[in-house]
Amino acid sequence: MTSESSDEVARFGTIGIWSAALHPAGPDRGGEVTEAVAELDELGYGTLWIGGSPSMDDVVPVVDATRRITVATGILSIWQHSAADVAEQVAGIEKRHPGRFVLGIGVSHDALAPKYARPYSEMVAYLDALDTASVPVPASRRVLAALGPKMLKLSAERAVGAHPYLVTAEHTAQAREALGADALLAPELKVVLDTDLDRARTVARGTLSMYLQLSNYTSNLLRLGFEDADFADGGSNRLLDALFALGDLETVRARVDAYRAAGADHVALQVLTGDRRSDLPRAEWRELASAFSLG
Repeated sequence: MTSESSDEVARFGTIGIWSAALHPAGPDRGGEVTEAVAELDELGYGTLWIGGSPSMDDVVPVVDATRRITVATGILSIWQHSAADVAEQVAGIEKRHPGRFVLGIGVSHDALAPKYARPYSEMVAYLDALDTASVPVPASRRVLAALGPKMLKLSAERAVGAHPYLVTAEHTAQAREALGADALLAPELKVVLDTDLDRARTVARGTLSMYLQLSNYTSNLLRLGFEDADFADGGSNRLLDALFALGDLETVRARVDAYRAAGADHVALQVLTGDRRSDLPRAEWRELASAFSLG
């Protein structure tokens, strides 16, 4: 790994938080979110991933409310936002907060994006547009959602690396091989902090069932050796145990260690509690920060 690429990867830290709840939708909600992200910054997490198909408008108050932490979109859909507009907004953030924001982009899913077609070619075209914008978004400031080998290779060639979502440690090892040694590999890992395994699996299935309707995810899981039967009724136990960290803090630490041993530079933890995805699990975020000796 070159010193330059090492520095770009190091900016993410080893542990981050991924949350779809970080969309400040209104004045009341905005205050709650900005208070939460300021605490995440103080807790010592490396990167804060704004999940759930965010817009650039969601990014600005989060970056403004923090002082150190890297903020990334996880993931902005290329079908919903023009590259020119995004590049202009990224330039504005970079001017106010140099080096603090990374643009995470992806092709979403055919079931969610009416314009979905030729996803790989469209991603290449989008990256070309970011390169030729009036103020370009450099490769070091962007990361791609990637599952398959072609998109992973593109992540290494045209971005700082990849942010795979809903993946196993085995996939992480395969992704590292496809990316090479220098590119960032930052998988997301879902966490349910509950020592009652049956209850934890119920929470996990409540989230996983939604993703099992999306062919990009199920196709990737089939490539990893799972079967259609594993997708029934919200997911088999073996599928849940491969995709989630279910249990106590030591279990989460062991699962993160497995992803890191497989080649991950950074693991983005998504905490699930069984409440709405819009809730902010701040107590669990504090517990995890302590368990990983952050800050």
